Amino acid sequence: MVFSWLQFAIFLFLIGGLLFAGGPLILSALIHPRAKGGDMGIPYECGMKPHGRAWNQFGISYYVYALLFLAFDVDVLYLFPVSVWYPHTEGMFYFIEVAGFLSVLAIAIIYFWKKGVFTWPRKIS
Repeated sequence: MVFSWLQFAIFLFLIGGLLFAGGPLILSALIHPRAKGGDMGIPYECGMKPHGRAWNQFGISYYVYALLFLAFDVDVLYLFPVSVWYPHTEGMFYFIEVAGFLSVLAIAIIYFWKKGVFTWPRKIS
């Protein structure tokens, strides 16, 4: 079987890709530090030694804020394609559609506000 230049190039790029992906893994296994004692076993946290337990409990407010941020962030992402396409439209249909979308978001914010989601508790337990 005779190889052509194209097959040789494909084989060469395959070997190069494998070396590019596996080379750092093999290199890190060869040169990683071997010491197991001392501070090597503790978690690394911004260059400071950790203090206290690692399993601290956070209040539900953090998670509620995070979920609300994600929900409204994704909703606002829907406005970018509309804002790009809006100058090419005629009439009031798309304006009314966007106004309806924003009014649903505003109603959701008012609902969460009335439920007390945005009030931060004094003590988080």
